[in-house]
Amino acid sequence: MTHWFHRNPLKATAPVSFNYYGVATTPAATKICNDLRLSRARLLELFTDLSCNPEMMKNATDSYFSLLEGFIPALDNSSQDSKLRYIQNFKWTDTLQGQIPSAQQDAVFELVSMGFNVALWYTKYASRLAGKEDITEDEAKDVHRSMKIAAGIFRHLKESHIPKLITPVEKGRDLEGRLIDSYIIQCQAEAQEVTIARAIELKHNPGLIAALAYETANFYQKADQTLSSLDPAYTMKWRKYLQLKSCFYMAYVSIQGFKNNFQRAMKLLYKIAILNDKYKPFEEMDITLPHESVSAREQCSIVSNKKIKYGTGYR
Repeated sequence: MTHWFHRNPLKATAPVSFNYYGVATTPAATKICNDLRLSRARLLELFTDLSCNPEMMKNATDSYFSLLEGFIPALDNSSQDSKLRYIQNFKWTDTLQGQIPSAQQDAVFELVSMGFNVALWYTKYASRLAGKEDITEDEAKDVHRSMKIAAGIFRHLKESHIPKLITPVEKGRDLEGRLIDSYIIQCQAEAQEVTIARAIELKHNPGLIAALAYETANFYQKADQTLSSLDPAYTMKWRKYLQLKSCFYMAYVSIQGFKNNFQRAMKLLYKIAILNDKYKPFEEMDITLPHESVSAREQCSIVSNKKIKYGTGYR
C-alpha cells in the first residue's frame, strides 16, 4: 500500500573549517580538527544523497558525533564544560522559518541542530520508501523502523541536550518544545499507518484495525493541536496535512467498524441458517415470527433462501 507523508525541508548550515591556529598545537590535535571538518562535510552530503541508506547514515553520524562530543564535556570527567565548547560559532536555518539563520557559539547547538537533521533524514527516507507503488514487507518494516528511530532522536534531543543550551530557544523555532513534540507525535502516527496497512493486507479483524485507526487519528489531532499556538504563517501547510490525516483515519474507523459489525451480523445469520436447515424449513413448520424479529429474519431468508411468514407471535 502506497503512503503519502508531508515533510518539512532540511535545515541548512554554514560551512565550518575547524581551523584553530594557536589552539591545536600538536599533530594529533590538528588531525582531530581535520577529521571533524571532513566528517561534518560528509554527513551534510549524505542528507541529500538519494543512494544513502540507514547504515551509511549511522556510520556517518557516529563518525561526526564521536568527535564533536569531545568538545562538550570536560576531559577530567567533572561536571564542568570543556573549554572547547564555546570556541566555534555555528549557524543553522529553520525548517519552518526558511532561510532566517540562528547562530550560537556553542558545540551543543551544533549537536542538537545536526541531530535534528539526522532525525529529519530518517523521516524523509521512510517517506521515500513508503511512496513506492509496490512496497515489500521488508521495506514496510524499514519504514516503521525509520519512523521509530526518528521519534527516538527527537525525544533524546529534547530531554538530554536542548536543556543544556546556554542561549534560550527562540519561540516558534525548530528546537522549541512544541515543534519537537509535533515531530515526535507525527512519527508515531506515520509508523502506525504502516501497521494499519499491514493489518488490512493480512485481513486482520476489522475491530482491531478500527481501534488502530482511531488511535492514529488522535495522534494526528494531537500533533495539530500542539502547533495551534504557533504562527499560522509558518505552520498552516503542516497543520492542513495533520488535519487531513486525522479526518482520513476517523473515516477509516467508520469503515472498519461497519465491516466489523457486518461480519458479526453475517456470522449470526449463518448460524441461524444452519439451524434452519438442521431442523425443518419454516414454511413446513407452519409458524409465524414476532414483528421485532422481522429485520433479522429477512436477512436470514436471504442467506438460507427460505420464504418466511410474519405475524404477531408463535401459534
